[in-house]
Amino acid sequence: MEPESAEYISRPDDPYGVNPQIRKWLSENPDAPVHVYVPPPPPTPEEIRESMPPLAARQLRLGLVGAGISPSEVTAVLEALPKGSEKEAAMIEWEYATSYERTHSLVATVGAGLGLTDEEIDAMWTAALSL
Repeated sequence: MEPESAEYISRPDDPYGVNPQIRKWLSENPDAPVHVYVPPPPPTPEEIRESMPPLAARQLRLGLVGAGISPSEVTAVLEALPKGSEKEAAMIEWEYATSYERTHSLVATVGAGLGLTDEEIDAMWTAALSL
């Protein structure tokens, strides 16, 4: 059973922890400003994506298959890119990378080519982490 929340409230006669020292300091420094705690804002979706762990190539491919997307569909998206060094780099990344970052441009390119939203990619990414 959880204790009542009142048990966690600091009391003026509380002799435990740093309470006596803090109360003594506050009484000696009555003009010291005490600021109200303001929690930080929740992370943005972009910040959450930046903090997502990388996926191994195996995890990424199994995650795609689990979401009903075959690796050949990814290859087709990359094959449809305009000829040039960006396409070649994307093909190399897809074929030879051993891990993938959620915020890598290849993930965005393939996601857009497959018609996936960022939220759908996030969900697939999170699911693939356990594979």
